[in-house]
Amino acid sequence: MSVRTLPPLGPNRRLKLPREAERTLPNGLTVIAVRRPAVPLVELRLWLPFGRAHLARSLMLSQTLLSGTGTMSSVEIAAELQKVGGGLSAGLDPDRLMVSGTGLVTGLDRLLDLLAEVLTGAAYPRDEVGTERARLIDGIRMAQSQPAHLARKALLKRMYGRHPYAVQTPEPEQVEAVRPAQLRALHAERVRPGGAILLLVGDVQPARALDAAERALAGWSGEEAPGELPPAPPLESGPLLLVDRPGSVQSSVRMALPAVPRTHPDHAALQLANLVFGGYFSSRWVENIREDKGYTYGPHSLIEHSVAGSALVVAAEVATEVTGPAMLETIYELGRLASLPPKEDELEQARQYALGTLQLGISTQAGLAAVASGYAGSGLRLDFLAEHAARLAKATREDVAAAAASYLAPARAVTVVLGDAAAIEGPLSVLGPVRTEAVGS
Repeated sequence: MSVRTLPPLGPNRRLKLPREAERTLPNGLTVIAVRRPAVPLVELRLWLPFGRAHLARSLMLSQTLLSGTGTMSSVEIAAELQKVGGGLSAGLDPDRLMVSGTGLVTGLDRLLDLLAEVLTGAAYPRDEVGTERARLIDGIRMAQSQPAHLARKALLKRMYGRHPYAVQTPEPEQVEAVRPAQLRALHAERVRPGGAILLLVGDVQPARALDAAERALAGWSGEEAPGELPPAPPLESGPLLLVDRPGSVQSSVRMALPAVPRTHPDHAALQLANLVFGGYFSSRWVENIREDKGYTYGPHSLIEHSVAGSALVVAAEVATEVTGPAMLETIYELGRLASLPPKEDELEQARQYALGTLQLGISTQAGLAAVASGYAGSGLRLDFLAEHAARLAKATREDVAAAAASYLAPARAVTVVLGDAAAIEGPLSVLGPVRTEAVGS
């Protein structure tokens, strides 16, 4: 069979960014409007800093925020949203409460009115809270039976110690104890406009969108809640942590390496180094342990950004019998990249992927809203995207090699493996010190 030569990579397209209009309202809410007229819709993202509030209560609040107000039931809220072709949902991450929504541009005023109704009048009815509490407990119990969840839980604990990031899922009994009165108290304490950011992206006139948001949300009041997170602690490598899951046919391999925030001068070069290592399908690590040796199906690595710190996380699920060899190859690929600069064609392919992903990520209203809200939550605006693209385009082999040497050296990694200790402790011990503990310790 003849091998076809791939065509040369095309030139990088200039990143075109829409303009943002921004206004901080008297109540402390920052509103950002971005015009993207592709379709007659608008995307809404509300970012509320949530700090170190009680985890189980915070998660329950996010699940029941839309369960009704003093004047509207959850069914009535949903019906009103449907009239404007829209919807609202809420979620929680370690840094924030996020309310997301979409709707027809012609229904923007009503969408904002309903958002205001929820923010100022959420009632947390007993029956709705009970239903969502039971659903959340079932979901947590299901997750606790999954190796990926258990491995992630152990990795976070190793990475963050006593920092609030160390525990990101409450225990079922903690959720069981949550009551509606506690949710109403937490809402009054934390769901406030001070420090919050509302983003509107779509076929809108930005100035009119800002006016509409101010009309709808002027009655929402409250200073920014206390609860700023301390900086994440530096990673402490130590011995490999082996979490024993007897009888497991697979091992979950997790590693964390140091990373830097988006604004750091090394960030673009580190992003490219990660892509060369394992951040996309054509990376060295994927080629090695997936394509060449068949140890795993979907290994991946990515840089995770949070308000209190950033980290590069490496993950793979491998068959029990090849856990040791897979770890050896992972360490080898990290060490190789930390010791030798990537080839020019390797770097250029990773660069094209990074720049293309930027373009693709903002090509839709929803994608643009996700990127812009994520940046806004870190104190950045869309113009930073152009700066980052320029840094990606200019990064040299030497820049990437320096970033890899600084951040990807395997000796700096925090490593966790979840699997059958009886079968894999011996092979892993050959590679370095191992500390074993039971699941859930």
